[in-house]
Amino acid sequence: MNIVVLDGHTLNPGDLSWEELRALGPCEIFERTPPEETVARAASADIVLTNKVLLSREVLNQLPALRYIGVLATGINVVDTAVARERGIPVTNIPDYGTPSVAQLTFALVLELTHHVGHHAQTVRAGRWSRSADFCYWDYPLTELAGLTFGIVGFGRIGRAVVGIAQSFELKTLAYDAVAPKVVPAGMQVVDLDTLFQQSDIVSLHCPLTPETWHLVNAARLAQMKRGALLINTARGPLVDEVALAAALNSGHLGGAGLDVLAVEPPPTNHPLLAARNCIVTPHLAWATAAARRRLLRVAVDNVRAFLAGQPQNVVN
Repeated sequence: MNIVVLDGHTLNPGDLSWEELRALGPCEIFERTPPEETVARAASADIVLTNKVLLSREVLNQLPALRYIGVLATGINVVDTAVARERGIPVTNIPDYGTPSVAQLTFALVLELTHHVGHHAQTVRAGRWSRSADFCYWDYPLTELAGLTFGIVGFGRIGRAVVGIAQSFELKTLAYDAVAPKVVPAGMQVVDLDTLFQQSDIVSLHCPLTPETWHLVNAARLAQMKRGALLINTARGPLVDEVALAAALNSGHLGGAGLDVLAVEPPPTNHPLLAARNCIVTPHLAWATAAARRRLLRVAVDNVRAFLAGQPQNVVN
């Protein structure tokens, strides 16, 4: 069977090997595929792997040979799964590969917002400490985490990992999930959304993007948060009303925000959060450690291998 990878560069910019995938059949790997070339490149493929290239109804209807779609990520919104189901095409994803990495970046953002390590390191490199009249200096209030309240929205794999890290910093932990967790870690309290946003000093988003969670964090929800509180989003950009968040930051109501995801990626240069007060934006890199990408590629190959054996796994449609 012919295998086509439509956008392999972000998963494997050259530090991993495609050999296990190539061993499963004729394989063509494109670093990136613009929308106008998707049909031509996938036309002869039995198996298509995609990360962010859209496989819409219009595209899928022009791919009669297609028998399998593998999404090189957890989220599957890039594929019209209903059309694939109608045609009997299994769509698979990678359900768990980046949990430690995403949890790690969550706290990298928290620590940057509370200690401003990057800013102060840059001022030292620029010579300011060498010229200082004192043995130390700081340009922002420095915040100790111990004793603060950390609210987690979404208590899946990543949310649970984040709770463990939060508790190691002696943070009080609150959590909300649409489905009440069966097991609650010691020291954590399950609460409703209003309570979580009202009581937390830091709110971290780890829930999926659904019609119900679109703009979950809006102007009304931001107004519930404590003055000076922090918002972290390493989940999905559209969970947040970005215009409302920029306004809450610029007014001084929120103390800061750390975001690894935005509603449009890459963002336009005039995106309101790129110039917002005390807002850190990283380029959707939480998932991209070498260890996480290695796990992702391994599962993607295993998914294709399972399909070829007649026992597809991680099917989402």
